[in-house]
Amino acid sequence: MEKITSKKLWKAGLILGAIYLCITYLHEIGAFIGTLLGVLSPLITGCITAFVLNLLMKRLESWYFPHSQNQFVIKSRRPVCIFLSMLTWALILALICTLVIPELVSSFALIGKEIPPTLEWLYHFVSDNLDGIPSLQQLLLNLNLNWSVLVQKLISYISLGVGDVINTALAVITGVFGLLTNLLIGIIFALYLLLDKERLLRQFSRLFEAHLKPKKYQQFLRLMRTANESFSSFIVGQFTEAIILGLLCTAGMFLLRLPYAAMTGAVVGATALIPIVGAYIGAGIGAFMILTVDPMKALFFLIFLVILQQIEGNFIYPKVVGTSVGLPGIWVLAAVIVGGGLFGILGMVLGVPLAATIYKVLKNRVSRKLDRPAKQEGAAPPENSAGES
Repeated sequence: MEKITSKKLWKAGLILGAIYLCITYLHEIGAFIGTLLGVLSPLITGCITAFVLNLLMKRLESWYFPHSQNQFVIKSRRPVCIFLSMLTWALILALICTLVIPELVSSFALIGKEIPPTLEWLYHFVSDNLDGIPSLQQLLLNLNLNWSVLVQKLISYISLGVGDVINTALAVITGVFGLLTNLLIGIIFALYLLLDKERLLRQFSRLFEAHLKPKKYQQFLRLMRTANESFSSFIVGQFTEAIILGLLCTAGMFLLRLPYAAMTGAVVGATALIPIVGAYIGAGIGAFMILTVDPMKALFFLIFLVILQQIEGNFIYPKVVGTSVGLPGIWVLAAVIVGGGLFGILGMVLGVPLAATIYKVLKNRVSRKLDRPAKQEGAAPPENSAGES
């Protein structure tokens, strides 16, 4: 039986004490973590932005005169590729906004124009078809509704709450300004990370190498490489899947002669970046747009997109994303369900690459443990085998 040393007792006591403090002060620790994440949010945004930009930047650097020895080319390679990467993402975002926003504005304008006649028709329809309830019919007829007066009353009622509306608007503007400020700081931080990423990686590598044992350091490096590979493959696979779904949605809507095909396909593709359920968000926006033109076509669109989403969620997504991250389809669905249940949309987005990282690490550990006894068993002493033969 292994002897229990005082050092082990101290470690166990510290762990139990830490668990007790975490349980006792759970609310305070949660509040502190929330505050800390709020303070670090620009840096976290910068790291995520740098990671996404780096995927395209590496590809562009491999195309930007890779074998040239010209000093101007060598020095300009990184800044030019960063700029082209940012420009590419900006153009994609601008294209989506160009396809979506004008149509969305026109739909709201059309709805605002159609509301008064619809209410008028509904009033007359109800009043003319309530023969079975004469008292209610007489009540509606006696109302003699004047829609212009009702609109004026509604405006005066809204004006009473102008103060609250202004306060709410100021709060929204302040929140948007803070969000834009954090985003700008994050982008600047991402640029610094990308411009000097090799030196930063060397510094962190030396830091961990100096404070970890060689075996632990090698395990840490393997874990980081696996995580980087999983997250990179996931982002590429997710964008590929979103493009496929957007194109299929657009093509299907053209074949079914549904309106707003290009716009709806762009929205569905953009929202499909949220795993599994993102396309349903795009479906709601698309159905709302088509509803302004023809309610029956909106119903057909919803039926079409439900079928398309079932095909995408059960066949395309697990194959495209699961294959790219090296994760079986069943675990992709499990990661999305568990991540979404725990952390919402963010959990859905990060659940698949995290699950892929854990899956690969466990797979490698199991393979090493199972292969080691097999190698030892296969390495039989040569004299025994010679004597047997």
